[in-house]
Amino acid sequence: MTEARGPAGRGGETHGRRAPGTPCWVSLMVHGPAATQEFYGALFGWEFRPGPQQLGPYARALLDGREVAGIGRLPADRQLPIAWTPYLASDDVNRTAETVRLCGGTVGVGPLDAAEAGRMAICSDPSGAVFGVWQAAAHLGTAVTGEPGTPAWNELTTFETASVAKFYQTVFGFELEPSATAGLDHVTLRLDGRPVAGIHGTGDALARERGPHWTTYFEVADVERSLERLTGLGGHVLEPARDTPHGRVARVADPEGARFSLVRSP
Repeated sequence: MTEARGPAGRGGETHGRRAPGTPCWVSLMVHGPAATQEFYGALFGWEFRPGPQQLGPYARALLDGREVAGIGRLPADRQLPIAWTPYLASDDVNRTAETVRLCGGTVGVGPLDAAEAGRMAICSDPSGAVFGVWQAAAHLGTAVTGEPGTPAWNELTTFETASVAKFYQTVFGFELEPSATAGLDHVTLRLDGRPVAGIHGTGDALARERGPHWTTYFEVADVERSLERLTGLGGHVLEPARDTPHGRVARVADPEGARFSLVRSP
């Protein structure tokens, strides 16, 4: 993980359309959205209001009235993982989807319109990791960053970074910054010199039954206190809190098994 902030910095609201490739939204599809909303509402202080219903019941999570994430019901006819999915900005989702296909990826859903909010697609990279593409209209994406309860970072865990990083570079125009640490297979994805996401290759250490996947990190004010709240709400601690160069981090899962990380940034 590498610390990164949205255009407005810590505690700031974000404005305007994001540059292509910028992580602009995170969304979770589950079997029981009502219970999941209750869990995240208690954990992060989110409130909810209805959003576009193109894939079924869907609600946007708000923090102090500002949109930060989405939670919906998993469509019965879609083979999608119960996982937080980052959406990367695009100026033309149809063209991005076609580039995904040409580069060896898969388009699983869309492209389709999400009412007046924008246009979307759900894709997977050549290794199988699922991500979304968002072409903003009325809905620009996450409206605030750097505060507790907001997405702080997205990291792809995969077998090896070289070919997968090249895929994302070709599709979204990222600049690639390989780690200078010997023996660490990590690439930071940058746009205009700013870190926006990361790719971590773990080789055979990656669980085959789970496969390559994206992880969203959510900012919290106190990791230990958040872990206590999470377990009391029925969540699970997968990796206890530890100090890293980028803050204190713990890996967790919600009651339906969707995995994410908590981070208290420096």
